[in-house]
Amino acid sequence: MSGVPNGDEEAKERFPRMRLFKVPRTLSFQPQQGVPAAEWSDVTSDSVAGFSAIAYFFGRELHQRYHVPIGLLQASWGGTPAEAWVSREGLAAFPEFGDRINQISETDERVAREESVKYAQETSAWNARHRGEDQGEVGGQPLWAAPDLDTSSWTAITEPQTTAQSALKGFDGVVWFRRELSIPVEEAASPARVYLSTAGKSDTTYLNGVEIGHTEAWDTPRDYRVPSGVIHPGRNVLTIRMSGADGYVGMFDWDHADKLLLELGKVQIPLGGSWLYHASTNVSDHPIKPLQARLALDPSGPTVLFNGMINPLTRFQIKGVIWYQGESNASDHRAHQYRTLFPALIRDWRRHWTKNFPFLYVQLAGFGYNQAEPADYAWADLREAQGLALKLPATAMASAVDLGEQDSIHPRDKAAIAHRLVLAARSVAYGEHLIHSGPRYRSMRVDGSQLRLTFFDSGGALVVHDPSKRVRGFEIAGDDGQFRWADAQIKGASIVVSHPSIPRPIAVRYGWRNMPDGNVFNQEGLPMLPFRIPAP
Repeated sequence: MSGVPNGDEEAKERFPRMRLFKVPRTLSFQPQQGVPAAEWSDVTSDSVAGFSAIAYFFGRELHQRYHVPIGLLQASWGGTPAEAWVSREGLAAFPEFGDRINQISETDERVAREESVKYAQETSAWNARHRGEDQGEVGGQPLWAAPDLDTSSWTAITEPQTTAQSALKGFDGVVWFRRELSIPVEEAASPARVYLSTAGKSDTTYLNGVEIGHTEAWDTPRDYRVPSGVIHPGRNVLTIRMSGADGYVGMFDWDHADKLLLELGKVQIPLGGSWLYHASTNVSDHPIKPLQARLALDPSGPTVLFNGMINPLTRFQIKGVIWYQGESNASDHRAHQYRTLFPALIRDWRRHWTKNFPFLYVQLAGFGYNQAEPADYAWADLREAQGLALKLPATAMASAVDLGEQDSIHPRDKAAIAHRLVLAARSVAYGEHLIHSGPRYRSMRVDGSQLRLTFFDSGGALVVHDPSKRVRGFEIAGDDGQFRWADAQIKGASIVVSHPSIPRPIAVRYGWRNMPDGNVFNQEGLPMLPFRIPAP
């Protein structure tokens, strides 16, 4: 999470009764008792600039509202899964983590750190010996982008990758990828674009030997226009010269694999599947990361962040927790597991603090690309799993589905997310009577060819945020289980949905996308929570 914008201006506000405490990133194989080197800080331009923006805005609003001292403890490590933040006891009900937990707890942490340092030194020396080597590009000429290149020595690979290619031994320098495409005569002259879901870390992309685009960034979908005349009927060759980082190189965004495609006019040709690859240099003597080094450098291992960053905090008396996580568990297609894993985390923390403190969390913001027609999405599954944790007492969820950005996993409007968490805190932690959530599904009644839906937390009336007043975001399905975009109308506190080709609807979904475009809110300005009925 990036720091607070306008940190200098925030510091000038002078909040002498606020304190910030940022726990250093620390992974550990065993539960630690002492807090790593850190101390409480006043609100200064330096302390604010490096602090979680959502946490800071949350604390500031509570401070201004209740005029009480506020201390914020930040323990965070971006891109990590939930199981890293749960204790060994808390994961006892998840046998799938057992082998990894035993591996971690039985490893000598000192030896592991020494191995990681040794591996880093060996890798650095190897990179120095091979720096600048690229058999595929000589004198600035991309030889391996040539359509007639002999690729008999190249290796097959499936893209997007789910794990790093083991044959590369952790090499994350330049790797070349190629795929042949067959283009129909009638489509060859159409305007064309190549979309790569994401490519790590940088890429230069060629079609039939012609460069069509270059990007230097992680987590950035590629959108390259193909110049006229480059594509021709029959065999075409797409080549990507790619470099990575952290022992990985390739197209990795499996959740948005539908956006890995060649678009020819209105025709879309998927690019996911079988490719060929070849490292730019001989990696046969590349150092192999030993198990101990992998463990010492991996913050995603079960228990390691609880051990290093949460267990030491259990000596603090806390008012409650705010939580913003889930992307990593969604990316691994583990939403079903998250249904029980996330509640287990909440119960685990409360057990260690021996207190049922309020636990407030953010429902994942919109991010990524949508298909044109209704489809299944891992992020939608994860949001559903997050909502199930509301069954636990003293919990609340602040939805950010309407605040997301298609190409950025971190929404810019952090103050709005913080405000919604404050509404939750006012209700759950401070006992105020107010609506702190957007409308939540309550009931469904089948009325002929229509479904009539009712909701909790509507605030007296449902509101459509659209000048046309047309309700978006609802899908319904009949006996065939095929979802279609629904016609939806607000009828008082209810919504009636239907479709002319579905005489007997039996299922309904709302906001079921990577980037939901539903536009129903309550009078408090909070978005309706995504749902699907019946739930699996």
